Amino acid sequence: ALHRQMDVVADMILGGDGVDQLMGGVLGMAGHNNQTNEATSRDVFFSKPGEIRNWDTRHIVNGYALIFEDEFLSSLFKDSLFVQHLSFFQSGKTSSKLRLPDELYMRILQILHNIKTEIDTYKQNDVYVLRALLYEVLMLLDREYKKVNMEEETISKEVGNIHINKFMKLVESHMTEQHSVQYYADKLCITPNYLNEIVTSTKGISAKQYIRNKVMDEAKRLLTYTDFPISDIAFELHFSTVSYFIRSFRQHTGETPLLYRKTHKP
Repeated sequence: ALHRQMDVVADMILGGDGVDQLMGGVLGMAGHNNQTNEATSRDVFFSKPGEIRNWDTRHIVNGYALIFEDEFLSSLFKDSLFVQHLSFFQSGKTSSKLRLPDELYMRILQILHNIKTEIDTYKQNDVYVLRALLYEVLMLLDREYKKVNMEEETISKEVGNIHINKFMKLVESHMTEQHSVQYYADKLCITPNYLNEIVTSTKGISAKQYIRNKVMDEAKRLLTYTDFPISDIAFELHFSTVSYFIRSFRQHTGETPLLYRKTHKP
């Protein structure tokens, strides 16, 4: 069944397996960011206004589609952005999906039964119980969605920390001959952009700057504790020319290598 969502929707699969296909992103962008999701029991899908959704109803034998206008709740709370502030409806999140744990699934299932009963016995201007039930479902889903995403972010950070530690060790071992971010990214089997992202988030500087700082620390050590000529140090640190080394060192420290040696050598 093909649907263009003009309201806010939470689709909950109760039984059977099937396919949920988000046909197009925001209204007016049909054909962009097509997504297909496998749907199984206890799955919840969230749709925002303007999305086009196609359900494979031949295999999904039982489920709920919770469709509502955001004004239905926002008018109650005097907050026109109440629904938009829910984590699964945040901008940038398209076709959000959530797998419910058993206990939460049974709790929400009972609330959905109560919502259906309330709708079936609806009396004009008597919407307060219905609003309360809808609010409870949304807040329970919001809590679980945040919990799952926080766990995923924690895992992502742990993976990032592993890469950072390996990156730092690689730089210590290879900084004299390897100055490019690409080299270290290849060694870690990640992209240079991702390496830059995790280095910046943990160190406050780019991966390139981190490498350059380490190279310059080594240059300072050689200038201070050895008698190597400036040209030999430039060669040792794999600078293409001596003048490039001198220029880079001055940009980093504000001094030429020779002046630095004179002022810091014991």
